[in-house]
Amino acid sequence: MDRRDFLTLAPSRKRTTTVSGSRTDTGLNAYTGAWGTAQVVHLLKRAMFGAAPLDVRHFEGMSMDAAVDALLTTNIIPLTPPVNNYNTGGYTDPTGVAPGAPWVTAPDGDEDLNRKRHGSYKAWWTGKMLNQERNIHEKMVLFWHNHFATETNTIADARFSYGYNVALRTHALGNFKNLTKAITLDPGMLVYLNGYLNEKTAADENYARELLELFTCGKGPDSLYQEEDVRAAAHVLTGYKVDKVTCTSYFDPTKHDITNKQFSSWFSNKVISGKTGSAGTTELDDMLGIIFLQHEVAKFICRKFYQFFIYYEIDAGAEANVIEPLANIFRAGNYEIKPLLSALFKSEHFYDPLNMSCLIKSPVDFTVGLCREFGVKFAPAANYAQAYQQWAALQGAASTQQQNIGDPPGVSGWEAYYLAPQFHELWINTDTLPKRNMMVDALITTGYNGLAIDPIVFADQMPNPSDPVALVKDSLDVLYRMGVSDKTKSFLKNSFLLLGQDQDYYWTQAWTAYKADPSNTMNKNTVLKHLNELYKYIMNLSEYHLA
Repeated sequence: MDRRDFLTLAPSRKRTTTVSGSRTDTGLNAYTGAWGTAQVVHLLKRAMFGAAPLDVRHFEGMSMDAAVDALLTTNIIPLTPPVNNYNTGGYTDPTGVAPGAPWVTAPDGDEDLNRKRHGSYKAWWTGKMLNQERNIHEKMVLFWHNHFATETNTIADARFSYGYNVALRTHALGNFKNLTKAITLDPGMLVYLNGYLNEKTAADENYARELLELFTCGKGPDSLYQEEDVRAAAHVLTGYKVDKVTCTSYFDPTKHDITNKQFSSWFSNKVISGKTGSAGTTELDDMLGIIFLQHEVAKFICRKFYQFFIYYEIDAGAEANVIEPLANIFRAGNYEIKPLLSALFKSEHFYDPLNMSCLIKSPVDFTVGLCREFGVKFAPAANYAQAYQQWAALQGAASTQQQNIGDPPGVSGWEAYYLAPQFHELWINTDTLPKRNMMVDALITTGYNGLAIDPIVFADQMPNPSDPVALVKDSLDVLYRMGVSDKTKSFLKNSFLLLGQDQDYYWTQAWTAYKADPSNTMNKNTVLKHLNELYKYIMNLSEYHLA
């Protein structure tokens, strides 16, 4: 398969722009166009995992402004941590954690125990995405995980991996500067990038380099920090340690470099005065203050948001019309995240036809999204043994499709978000596409690790499922982001709902008979067979992989 086929535009979606060399000249002006199913589904598929029919109906009842505001509003709910689901096959947690009990505050264990706990953690995280509320929070946790990437294999202690996830959740829609500080001091990150080894007698530059290159300033042509800045930052960060008992970080002033730290001309030759004792912790605040004065920080982060939520390519028009004004909003708002997202999701650029159906779904988006859209039933969390097994199966499916949450390929995150020129096209290849299709085929036929799509449940949520023309159209409106021709719609109707019959009433009669007596096995099987084939075919077409 040619991956570029996924990005081929229909003639109706092509347009001439006024900015030379740009895809589109739209910017951050408020969107005032149509607000219907197409726009709602576009917003939900970008801001959540999938667009479940009930969610679509919910947000269709709002204005665009109200819908975006709702998506950016999160409820404070106590976080239920992952539990011991690994006491199986004769294995017993050597630290004494009972089956079904949380392990996140238990003592550390050996490599085998941490491997099992990490499996529990990843399954739990998948469950959080599947059971997300009607807001952007879970999508933002994944976004920040890709930005402040860590790997469980390197962190080793599963309790630290969980704590890192909590830090992302806590600040996901808060203040970026505060998030950067929290991640800098996070025990998992301190272990991952050797921050806990960074001492005055042997400064380790690993985290300092990534802080500037990957987390704040970026490495674009206008990011002009120097090696001396990396060295200065490393010395600012000396003395931070991790406590394996309390799973927290702390500052050891005896390991801190108390000399002055000189930064380069790009940082206006700022000097951070060395401090002794507990006052040494204030040097981090001083340094973040210097870093966040740089305009490039806001532009770099806005580009990351753009590539994650809009499109992978940032051309001259997007830079001028979207990135720069969005960065101004970010800086003016003291790096608050919500105003940035609000401006982006309410803009004409976000709803530009060229920015719809132009992203290939990531494996997590694909697997979690399809389960949410089709309403796949999972065991309740209280039935932890079955629930974790099902969540783990879905997490494993995304992993085999090259997106293993908790373990991106490296500190830069997944290549699809930064590696030019392919970017998101990397998600689709001769290995991953068949795996996607085999998963879909299993879900809607024989079942997949105890999970199954019930196409009747999905069809029943459409406005008029007894009308085959309407059913095909309404299903595609939810499942596809790229419109298909009337000829294709007619093919789907005739091939899978009418099965060669000439009249639409064939399906209407079959559906009406089923609804009149759902307990009638023959009537149910007739409808089920037709819908199975219809949705299986729809999900195997390339359009289903676009968001």
